[in-house]
Amino acid sequence: MNTTLINGVDTKKERYIAYFSMEIGLDEKMCTYSGGLGVLAGDTIKSAADLNVPLVAITLLYQKGYFHQRLKQDGWQLEEPALWNFDKLLKEEASRVFVTLEGRKVYIRSWRYDVKGINGYTIPVYFLDADISENSEWDRQLTHYLYGGDEYYRICQEVILGIGGLKMLRALGYDKIKTFHINEGHAALLTLALLDETAEKAGRKSLIQQDVESVRSQCVFTTHTPVAAGHDKFSLNLARKVIGDRKDFFSLQGVLYDVNTLNMTYLGLNFSRYINGVARKHSEISKLMFAGYQIDAITNGVHAATWVAAPFQELFDRYIPLWRKDNFSLRYALSISKKHLWDAHMKCKNRLLKLVNNETKVEMDENTLTIGFARRATAYKRADLFFSDFERLKKISNYVGKIQIIYGGKAHPRDFVGKEIIKKIFSAKKELQSNIKVAYLENYNMTLGKIITSGVDIWLNTPEPPLEASGTSGMKAALNGVPSLSVLDGWWIEGCIEGLTGWSIGEPVRQIKEYKDHSQDAQSLYDKLEHVVVPLFYYNRNRFTEIMAYCIAINGSFFNTQRMLQEYMLNAYLIS
Repeated sequence: MNTTLINGVDTKKERYIAYFSMEIGLDEKMCTYSGGLGVLAGDTIKSAADLNVPLVAITLLYQKGYFHQRLKQDGWQLEEPALWNFDKLLKEEASRVFVTLEGRKVYIRSWRYDVKGINGYTIPVYFLDADISENSEWDRQLTHYLYGGDEYYRICQEVILGIGGLKMLRALGYDKIKTFHINEGHAALLTLALLDETAEKAGRKSLIQQDVESVRSQCVFTTHTPVAAGHDKFSLNLARKVIGDRKDFFSLQGVLYDVNTLNMTYLGLNFSRYINGVARKHSEISKLMFAGYQIDAITNGVHAATWVAAPFQELFDRYIPLWRKDNFSLRYALSISKKHLWDAHMKCKNRLLKLVNNETKVEMDENTLTIGFARRATAYKRADLFFSDFERLKKISNYVGKIQIIYGGKAHPRDFVGKEIIKKIFSAKKELQSNIKVAYLENYNMTLGKIITSGVDIWLNTPEPPLEASGTSGMKAALNGVPSLSVLDGWWIEGCIEGLTGWSIGEPVRQIKEYKDHSQDAQSLYDKLEHVVVPLFYYNRNRFTEIMAYCIAINGSFFNTQRMLQEYMLNAYLIS
């Protein structure tokens, strides 16, 4: 379908919001995301289509994706290119634009993918691609890999995303945009492109300080993480080398951080009229990290219709027929028969265990309490916390009730600590094989994520507080009636009603540098398993299914992108 004419309406003229994101995860066949940030962006766009939000989105193409994960027998991660048939899934646009990198022109084309909402409204997503004959062999690779290469490769990509993205929007005819949403700092060079537009409209060839206010009035910025690695920083020398000398830009107040660093997060903060974190606690932490900025909180969500597994979709269609149009109506899940809830859950669980047993040969049992943990493998997420005390785990499984655990998740190719964590889980699997069955599913992706979050009995999350900005995997689990057993950080501070929507691990951290004794979290985890969760699962199934219903009714009805996007519309997009 041509996005310029849908139902007789020129959609380009009616688009007022442009959403810029380094990664967008819309479909498993499209390898344009690495994890939570990209999937959140995709879920946001899907809800925008459902709610008829006049939005257009920009990202990069990534012909070779993030990577395909393969795990050796000892758990060591190997990476392979994730090639995909982009030309069969996307439609190439005729427009061409260019950006200037080190004084040379790099030409860009775009490919369109239309996201269709439940009422037929369409959100066009444009994927920028530098792999065209006009460019040198090296430049053609700039849009091949997500988060690949070195700092030079990364800043070149961010020029293409921010500056090339705006140029492409204009070339495609989107000239009515009033709000530009910079989703994380990767896209912050959009502000330079907007500054240049402002100066050009005023008949000037160079920027002045007054241009900043014009750009600030157009931009909103979302920061997604307290972790340092998530905030791109480039030396002034590298920025000048790639972008050009541009004294008019680098001399503007708010562009450089600490005199000689182009910090993309601060660029977004300084040039946006509205700033938000992605959970209430994350907003508080961000205010400590970035003193002097007003940072609101819009807690993340997930796209309900995407993440509810088929057995629960059928159940909701029967009991809550309008749940797709009105996610808040999921509060009526309390009226669903407990037997029907459990039957739907077991269908999901059997699908998961069939996959696990086929892929790993671990031979898991459907009647055993099954715990799920699937996150990016990196130090602060502490995937190995569960294995802090083998003897305690054996005691729980052998004398209280059998437990088994399923893992999934990729480590960044350069995150060797994360790779060692996966190896540690494989080692624990071998050590515990006579007492607790452990499986690690390789190449975690959207499809696998849906199967795991809907198929386990308990969702485990053990980040090091306060480094979990939000987290969305537990929200996906909740939509499928799976309660969380989680450290009080990110969204779980808001979503945890002890014993009703799940259970907490440890105590929340109040300050970003507050000392935290990790061993206490492990003991808290074991205590909850031994004295609460395992006995409840095996000896009070009626109460366990009640908790499943509350997960859907309380957390599923609220922690979704439908509610989240409505907050963005009210608080960020519609500010005059």
